[in-house]
Amino acid sequence: MIPFDAVLTDFDGVLRHFDHAAQAEIEARYGLPLMKTAFDPEVIGPATLGRITEAEWAESITVALGGDERARRAMAEFLAIRFWVDEQVKELLARAQQQVPVVIVTNAMDTLEQHIDLLGLTHFADDVVSSARVGVAKPDRRIYEIAAERAGVAPERCLFVDDRLPNVEAARTLGMTGVHYQKYDDLAAVLG
Repeated sequence: MIPFDAVLTDFDGVLRHFDHAAQAEIEARYGLPLMKTAFDPEVIGPATLGRITEAEWAESITVALGGDERARRAMAEFLAIRFWVDEQVKELLARAQQQVPVVIVTNAMDTLEQHIDLLGLTHFADDVVSSARVGVAKPDRRIYEIAAERAGVAPERCLFVDDRLPNVEAARTLGMTGVHYQKYDDLAAVLG
């Protein structure tokens, strides 16, 4: 029996993973700081809040990297990097879902629904709280409150799982039980 009334889980870094070796290889081959530029809060923030599209975010990175053909090729390769679902985590969350709602809570862009569909997860979660759709991003307390409300559960009855410690700590300030996800066993220890 799960000792929570809902499981709120991050998407990237918990359920979905990217090929980080490929990211590093593209950066090295082109000699461009793709990751640092792409994930600079000033660059990615507007996209994760739904103020710009993923395409506009990509263009802003290309411009920041010089705007030349080399930057465009590097960015195109970067956007095409393979991603996949951690099937063990998916199975563990599916088992939890037999007892309680499972809600994905993610800082994402306007393409999240397409990516979820590509991964075959369209009907997996009971709900998806995307920062691009609700206009607030983790670690803003409002996104956790929205997720708990959608799950129909008080925050203190939620388990929150994320690979970023500041996001977990923010959830804990609302009374949620937080799991800082680094490997499958971190989640299995709580939901096993």
